[in-house]
Amino acid sequence: MTTGHWNIVRFDLPLDSSFDRLLDEAPSVRVRICDPHGDERTTQAVLSALSIAHGYHVSSAKDELPARWFVTEALLERCPQLLWVTTYGAGYDTVDVNACTRAGVCVVNQAGSNAVAVAEHTFGCLLALTRRIVECNQQLRLGGHFSRHDFIGRDLSGLTLGIVGIGHVGKRVAALARAFGMNVIAADPLVDEATIRARGAKPASLETLLGLADVVSLHCPLNAGTAGLIDRAAFERMKPGSLFISTARGGVHDEAALYDALQQGHLAGAALDVWSSEPPAPDHPLLSLSNVVATYHIAGVTTGARQAMASTAAGQIVQLTQAEPPANLVNREVWPACARRIDLARQSLGRA
Repeated sequence: MTTGHWNIVRFDLPLDSSFDRLLDEAPSVRVRICDPHGDERTTQAVLSALSIAHGYHVSSAKDELPARWFVTEALLERCPQLLWVTTYGAGYDTVDVNACTRAGVCVVNQAGSNAVAVAEHTFGCLLALTRRIVECNQQLRLGGHFSRHDFIGRDLSGLTLGIVGIGHVGKRVAALARAFGMNVIAADPLVDEATIRARGAKPASLETLLGLADVVSLHCPLNAGTAGLIDRAAFERMKPGSLFISTARGGVHDEAALYDALQQGHLAGAALDVWSSEPPAPDHPLLSLSNVVATYHIAGVTTGARQAMASTAAGQIVQLTQAEPPANLVNREVWPACARRIDLARQSLGRA
């Protein structure tokens, strides 16, 4: 009996080579690499590939992928055989999860694969703030008369770190904080108090955390429940002279309110790896402040993290072809319906 192939579509965007290598080694899997840009002819070629695709591996970054290739209800209507959508990273900003669920399509991310890298970046940001590394570096390059005492810093030992979201990244940040002698508290409505303690933090409500923490660090996803979570009122509840860090997602915090809190001196500094629009414009108000450490969504961009995300994604795709539920299934409620669709596809392909 001749067997068919599982058709996977991805775009020609930065991706570790282990993804293609592992799927090349998998039985009866074909990966079609498409150009996300280009003219009408290119667009039609992509749509043709997606129309017969069983899987779509999509970038998580909205600034990297043209909006027409976001996974929307309209795109799903043109992908009748699509069974799953896998993302490059932990986020799924380019995927309408509800639309996928209605269509019986699994959404799978790579949560945890870049957690070490993001946690390390978070602490790099924290040290840059407390030791005023960026400010001193800039002043040395500008020259002029100044004293090293102009850049007096703060010890981390004894400070209280408030972690908002103690998942894969948050628990690693907690471990690093304890190694520096910090007190760690965490707020996470999705995690029970016993688990928060097991992950190295004392449980607290968000309101309590904001009032106690010397440093507030965001590690939660962007969704309907977290959009605008750290608003003007939240910044006002933070301790005077405290620090704010986000390596989570742009949109969780209010950038205008943060600017005001910094400019008015209520907060002592901020470090931001994520922005509402990425990259931020050079004239973004927050970039004008010397006590803001700014990076462009690079917290998870390391060689090791990229390899881990790519290999994890490939492994989960292989699981899906075998009708096995992957570990990082975002819309778990769709699995029974999706599993039935995968079984039918396996029969059609001669893989059952």
